[in-house]
Amino acid sequence: MAPLLEVRNLTVAFDTPDGTVHAVNDVSYSLEEGETLGIVGESGSGKSVHALSMVGLIATPPGRIVRGEVLFNGRDLLALSQRELFEVRGKEIGFVFQDPMTSLNPVLTIERQIAEPLRRHFGMSASQARTRVVELLELVGIPDAARRARQYPHEFSGGMRQRVMIAIGISCNPKLLIADEATTALDVTVQAQILDLVRDLKKKIGTTVIWITHDMGVVAGLADTVQVMYGGRIMERGPVRAVFHDPRNAYTWGLLKSLPHGGRRGVTRLYQIPGNPPDLTKEPVGDPFAPRNPFATERCRTETPPLGEVEGSVAGHKAAAWYDLRAALAATQVQP
Repeated sequence: MAPLLEVRNLTVAFDTPDGTVHAVNDVSYSLEEGETLGIVGESGSGKSVHALSMVGLIATPPGRIVRGEVLFNGRDLLALSQRELFEVRGKEIGFVFQDPMTSLNPVLTIERQIAEPLRRHFGMSASQARTRVVELLELVGIPDAARRARQYPHEFSGGMRQRVMIAIGISCNPKLLIADEATTALDVTVQAQILDLVRDLKKKIGTTVIWITHDMGVVAGLADTVQVMYGGRIMERGPVRAVFHDPRNAYTWGLLKSLPHGGRRGVTRLYQIPGNPPDLTKEPVGDPFAPRNPFATERCRTETPPLGEVEGSVAGHKAAAWYDLRAALAATQVQP
């Protein structure tokens, strides 16, 4: 059975006064129907840009897709016209963006904003759309849904607004839901509620999910597969448990080591990955993490490592590295 989504060599650049920014570089992966993929990495790693570019949501200019294919249900999204993409967005691929206060229109009621894709894609009447809006608000856990639907975004809390964004994202029962930093601006209690909601929705409607985040803990609790990105490339990818317990790329190892570990006596400072993020205005050469990697070899600085299967791990665990991280850690007596 063919994957729901297959990304092949996606490369995205932005032309700026300071030079060409190489934001996404030869990104390739596939996503099975019903799978939840968590994409992690620091700011500027290409997480959001690659997702937005797949469905034509980057500004052109300055952005441009240099090359690549994005096969969704067998169709190349990059070859579709804007009119055809308009039919895909919202109906087959739903989005939940980071800041609901800026994503929601402050002068339109919640009902009108949720109803828009329903009327556009399904031709619902006003009364049909109103009934569906109430059902969606109830589905995402908003009480007194019929009354709240007539209210405006400023009358909702941050967590409630994010629930509204999720309701819009799933309104047309999309095959794929992309959530871009959907819980970053929320406190941990509300964040936990939103994650529980997404899990419940997956069980009820079976949507495939791409969850983009900085938070490794969110990925550990929600995703089936994790994809680590840096410098516009995929550094490591695989089942969450395998990647988190046995990282094979130094960047993944650094991210995990930077997490706070409660109860470890004698530890006063968090680990910090040395150095600075790459300058993406420079043509990418070699491993983008090499300048910050204590285990880098000379080959890392001149040749780009392919994303290949990890020996001795589970199926689907892949890493891009010219070095053996396990052996390097053992030689330096550093805890994995």
